[in-house]
Amino acid sequence: MRTVGVTLPFNGVPLHQHRELVGRLADSGFGEVSTGEANGIDGLSTLLMCAAWRPELVVSCSVVSAFTRGPSIMASTAAGLAEAAPGRARFGIGAGSDRIVQGWNGIPFERPYSRVANVLRFLRATLSGERATAGEDTPVGRAATALGVTDYRLGRVPEQPPALVVAALGPRMQRLAAAEADGVSLNFLSPDDVTTVRRAAADVERTVAGPLTVQVRVFVVPGDGDAGELAARRQIAAYLTVPVYTEFQRRLGRGDQLTDLLEAWNSGDRRKAVEVVPDQIVKDLFLIGSPRDCADGVRRYQEAGVDIPTLALMAGPKMAAGEQVDFLCELAGHLR
Repeated sequence: MRTVGVTLPFNGVPLHQHRELVGRLADSGFGEVSTGEANGIDGLSTLLMCAAWRPELVVSCSVVSAFTRGPSIMASTAAGLAEAAPGRARFGIGAGSDRIVQGWNGIPFERPYSRVANVLRFLRATLSGERATAGEDTPVGRAATALGVTDYRLGRVPEQPPALVVAALGPRMQRLAAAEADGVSLNFLSPDDVTTVRRAAADVERTVAGPLTVQVRVFVVPGDGDAGELAARRQIAAYLTVPVYTEFQRRLGRGDQLTDLLEAWNSGDRRKAVEVVPDQIVKDLFLIGSPRDCADGVRRYQEAGVDIPTLALMAGPKMAAGEQVDFLCELAGHLR
């Protein structure tokens, strides 16, 4: 099958117990493992273990915040991932959100576009062995100045730098990715939305070699009925009320559909917020049902131009990890 990724780790399973699960996923045809970074395990530890367990897998952090690691630590982290998985590493950066950056880390969430753009340029240069010196009238020099970096060079440059991926919600960030990144990572959008996003950046002139890879996190809920839908509604209520996600959905044309949700959430009534999530938003943004049903949904993303759909399985607490892997393996079978 075409490359399909899966988001790890599984909830309720210690990281050291993932080896067999990862092996089954790789054997079923999954070609990439991906992680996020919010309030769980960091975005790199899982990938480093997977890279050792199954060397054929592409490992992708999607994504780490450009604010919460300093530039030099970001470069050394990306270099470490590249050494662990030479030629198979995808290093994703994004702004994150005000909740993660400022609320959880105490870092001012200011000028997110500029921060991501400068970190991207800094990483592109330093992972290739260039020195980043503030004040120089070059892209990396200007980026170093903006980041407050003075005379930095990565001491251990990977033979094969990782692919640099930008998480893009807004149109400026999407155009930045289209121009300067190896890939773009998208989230909380339907197959039709993918077409809209790709069209918006279609006229951007690329400054790096190779085509832009489009990666989308696709939320998958096993089973039908109330339990699956409730899980989707809770996820939507938690995320689409974060300002950067709210604005993204407004640009995609869902602003009116969010009115009741935002009113309930902002008043502190979390239960009502979950209840008033519109049915259409659930249908647009989540795949709910059997492995075959969800495989059909994944194909719609592929047909819309997604190179790497990355499945994020949202299973209830009663579904054991082995059962979750069973579901994913069967889904993969329907994609072959």
